[in-house]
Amino acid sequence: MNTHHFSRRNFLRGVGVTMALPWMESMTVWGDTATSTKAPSSQAPVRMAVLFSGNGFHSKEWWAKGEGRQMELGKVLAPLHPHREKLLFLRGLYNAEAMKGNIHSSQTGNLLSGAPLASGGEIRSGTSIDQLVAQRHGRSTKVPSLVLGCEKSNPSVHKNYSMLYSSHISWSSPTTPTPLELYPALAFDRLFKDDASRGDQSVLDAVLDDAKDFRRRISSADQRKLDEYLDSVREVEQRLEASGKKGELQGWRPTLSAPNIPRPPNGIPQDIAEHMRLMCDIVALGFQTDTTRIATLKLNNDHSSLRFPNLGVDYMIHHLLSHSDTEDWLKVNQFFLQQLAYLASKLDSIREGERTLLDNSMLLYCSSMMTGNHNNDQLPVVLLGGGGGKIRGGRILDYTGKPNRQLCNLYLSMLDTCDIHLDAFGDSTGRLAEV
Repeated sequence: MNTHHFSRRNFLRGVGVTMALPWMESMTVWGDTATSTKAPSSQAPVRMAVLFSGNGFHSKEWWAKGEGRQMELGKVLAPLHPHREKLLFLRGLYNAEAMKGNIHSSQTGNLLSGAPLASGGEIRSGTSIDQLVAQRHGRSTKVPSLVLGCEKSNPSVHKNYSMLYSSHISWSSPTTPTPLELYPALAFDRLFKDDASRGDQSVLDAVLDDAKDFRRRISSADQRKLDEYLDSVREVEQRLEASGKKGELQGWRPTLSAPNIPRPPNGIPQDIAEHMRLMCDIVALGFQTDTTRIATLKLNNDHSSLRFPNLGVDYMIHHLLSHSDTEDWLKVNQFFLQQLAYLASKLDSIREGERTLLDNSMLLYCSSMMTGNHNNDQLPVVLLGGGGGKIRGGRILDYTGKPNRQLCNLYLSMLDTCDIHLDAFGDSTGRLAEV
């Protein structure tokens, strides 16, 4: 990743608002002073996002075969079919430390670090890969990393392990799970407002005068790009306003059939589908403007209590659904993969010179177990995006039965793509050379 200073980029400004601008052909990019936008120093940086869903997947429908345009995907992965040429399907990777407890918490808390977990209700894991990258490169952007979630943390203890392990995949240090932002409005404000607290003023209204002045100084092609970007920000603002009126996040159900107090003015979207889409939109905006280059999106907890009335699956929570391969379980699996597909499509529609934003990104999708039966001798892992031209998609990499199949091998390879070269990470001292 490049290490240009935040203060040298192109921005729109208003009172209390700073909006970073996307890459534009007629402007110097990423803060460079080079006159040629094709100069190596002016290339878009690599971004990395990790998406997680708990409890694994349908045992018979997580598979892929073939390569390139001929790649075939199981029903769980079917939403990724349009992106199969930019997809790596990684089979056989595992997390050795996560196999010790064989329960949800012990299988999740070190998924992105490979570190040993403390038991007995103590909190100790390891710094996760996203936060390691944020610590190295976060000073280059306004927001070092976005850590988003769609289900609240669970602070209880289950079978001798803290449920905080089930609730967090991002760890700032071995004893500090990175705080989750559950409110889309506050995540949006963090990208664009100088004061991170939620305010009533529209971001676009605040920068309107500056946007008009800036528009006169760019090419007609970049004017269209600017208009599309501002329209996308406006759309997210409007959806945030609407979703905030729907009350609190669905999941555990209260005993009352209707509220007996006034509705809070702002809240987490009640519609879980809208909640997840808004979070994906915010990740895309953060990457598009280079306001952040690192994101994690925890779609739900391991041992999750989410329900899915949007799918007609409202009779059982996610965790219980995961214990059998029903059609409803498959529906829920596909719903989660649709979020990854949605984010990938958003990024792939944004041009950055000769590549798309997806080509300049790595989207890692994983769960802490293969199926709801807690089996994690191999994990479900896919990687989408070109990593700035360093990763060739449309392939299946099978490490089943191979001696060096640690998940952290993949992380060392991803760190290399981010220009962070370590001798070891977690339980790994090697790389996946094929990545």
